[in-house]
Amino acid sequence: MSIGADRKTVIPSELLEEIAEGAVERDLHRILPFDEVALLDEQRFGAMRVPAHFGGPGVSVEHLITEVIALAEADSNIAHLYRGHFGFVESLRFQPREVQDLWYSRVLRGRTVGNASTEKGGNALGTLNTRLTVVNGQLTLTGEKFYSTGTIFADFTRVSAAPQEGEQGRRFAVVACDAEGVTVEDDWDGFGQKLTGTGTTTFDEVLVPELSLLNRAYGSHEAVHEAAFFQLYLLAVQVGIAHAALRDATATLRRRTRTFNTSATGAAFKQDPLIQQIIGRMSSKTFVAQAAVLDVARVHDRALQSGLDAGTHHPEFRGELPESVYAAEVAVEKAQITVPDLVLEITHELFQTLGASATLRPKALDRHWRNAQTIATHNPIVFRARAIGDYEINGTLPEGLNAIGESQPAS
Repeated sequence: MSIGADRKTVIPSELLEEIAEGAVERDLHRILPFDEVALLDEQRFGAMRVPAHFGGPGVSVEHLITEVIALAEADSNIAHLYRGHFGFVESLRFQPREVQDLWYSRVLRGRTVGNASTEKGGNALGTLNTRLTVVNGQLTLTGEKFYSTGTIFADFTRVSAAPQEGEQGRRFAVVACDAEGVTVEDDWDGFGQKLTGTGTTTFDEVLVPELSLLNRAYGSHEAVHEAAFFQLYLLAVQVGIAHAALRDATATLRRRTRTFNTSATGAAFKQDPLIQQIIGRMSSKTFVAQAAVLDVARVHDRALQSGLDAGTHHPEFRGELPESVYAAEVAVEKAQITVPDLVLEITHELFQTLGASATLRPKALDRHWRNAQTIATHNPIVFRARAIGDYEINGTLPEGLNAIGESQPAS
């Protein structure tokens, strides 16, 4: 698949090609993609999901996912680092009008929001050490987050925090990345997705403006929708990686002239039926993975709309969620069980088509497997398989990922 083929263009194909051309150099020399992100922000890529009645493009989840796949084919790091931003934009659908007016307008001007939710350790499951407190009559934020994907590139970051004493639920504080008391570090040392800015961010009595404090009710449509959306987004990035691996394999084979005496035909690799068979399998698996993810995206669109039709986006909504809302989580968990394995197989088969020269470091072809494997670890697949099994047998609705922390002794 050529970059950006068969999609309604939001990111210009020329920009995707420019991003792809620099992907190997950035990976080899750990060059963070500040320039490329700036170009995407100029294109208002981050505003795709701003509703039309707020002046935005108002595209569907499915349309966004096609763009994410195309961007991930060019550079999976860059596609991934926007995940927190798009999750934030999704959450705005459920916020009060004054919050929407402020933040949608900022997003439409090209401003972006990073993610700072997970704490590296020391917090019990379901709790957070990052806290909101009142200092000299002003609300402040103090704590430390790891896995702050995208924050180093963003204008703001959304921080999960424990509520003030005596309050229930969870809060999100959206603070400027250059605000006093905010420190962003590029200390992510994973072997894949190395350029996503997934590092440590600390907050030391950072002032939180009134319209930058967002509530999150457990079990709300907002919580259900965003949890499923975050996982769908990762699957889209993996499909982009599959396309990139297939692209690089076929491009290299077209140029290759060397072969082995053990070949059955002695023909060039591109004419060898066994090599063609491997490429055929890679192509088929890429097709199936993409078809699954786009179908999940369509389920998301329908599930979201079913809730909005029932009024779940109103902050005062307290009724039962329509059962159709949960279809998004069910669908994404089913895809999580299969799509990552397909993509990892594709990135492995890439090396079966090319020989030892494919392992040369300057080619950086290993980045496809490393990146796919890194993303696949974000949410243990074995837990998803168990949840879907319970759903199929007992009708138990699966719960979206919303908390990470230290396990507690059984009572």
